Amino acid sequence: MQHAVGSPLPPPHQPGHGPAPGWSPAAHHPAPHPAGPHGPAPAPPPPPAPGYPGRPPHPAPVTGQAPAADRNGHLPPQGGVATPGAPPPAPDAATTTLAVLLIGPAGAGKTSVAKYWADHRRVPTAHISLDDVREWVRSGFADPQSGWNDHSEAQYRLARRTCGFAARNFLANGISCILDDAVFPDRPVVGLGGWKRHVGPGLLPVVLLPGLDIVLERNAERSGNRRLTDEEVARIHGRMAGWYGSGLPIIDNSQLDIPETARLLDEVLARSVTSPPQW
Repeated sequence: MQHAVGSPLPPPHQPGHGPAPGWSPAAHHPAPHPAGPHGPAPAPPPPPAPGYPGRPPHPAPVTGQAPAADRNGHLPPQGGVATPGAPPPAPDAATTTLAVLLIGPAGAGKTSVAKYWADHRRVPTAHISLDDVREWVRSGFADPQSGWNDHSEAQYRLARRTCGFAARNFLANGISCILDDAVFPDRPVVGLGGWKRHVGPGLLPVVLLPGLDIVLERNAERSGNRRLTDEEVARIHGRMAGWYGSGLPIIDNSQLDIPETARLLDEVLARSVTSPPQW
């Protein structure tokens, strides 16, 4: 098949589309060639078959809609997708309203550290001691020195519910709170699960666990029903070792004073606020 010298080739054609831009009808439909000496001139080439990938006209852009990417996933240079906003900054544990549960055996220094931490925060903070609340019961008080029994467990549960109610009240009014309790890892019913139910899922537990010799030394300085026998202190301390491997943050404050422990507690809480422990 031949064409006249100098005549442009016809553009591809798609059904439903007119001639391509810039293509003249004269070029698209050339006049018939005069018959030559050897017979009629060759017929013009047939139109492309339907579905031939011709060059469709550019569609008009849609206002408010990002341009589509090509087959390779590239956006046209004049288009673009709006960049999402930056993620919100992580909350500051020093100024955020928090509910903290400080866990540890008798003599770990929970109450002293909790009071110091609450005293030195930059936002209003309350200290709620379960032992203090338990001792609101005067007549019929179940002394912990007599061991764990039905009466002591009932008073413990009542004191924990009272502490949880107080904590929720403080939190609802923008006041942080720190609670302290000797929670055992092997008693989930009366331990951590109960605190979570009474205070709320945002409770941040931290374990304070110094060495046994430190705990025995501190317990010896106590008086009244707060002082336990050395055997009882050792038993409680041994059960607290179950927190290792639990996923909860643990602070060994054997060689730390109260201000140093409180500063370390702030660091632990800053990490817990960003990535809360699973418990």
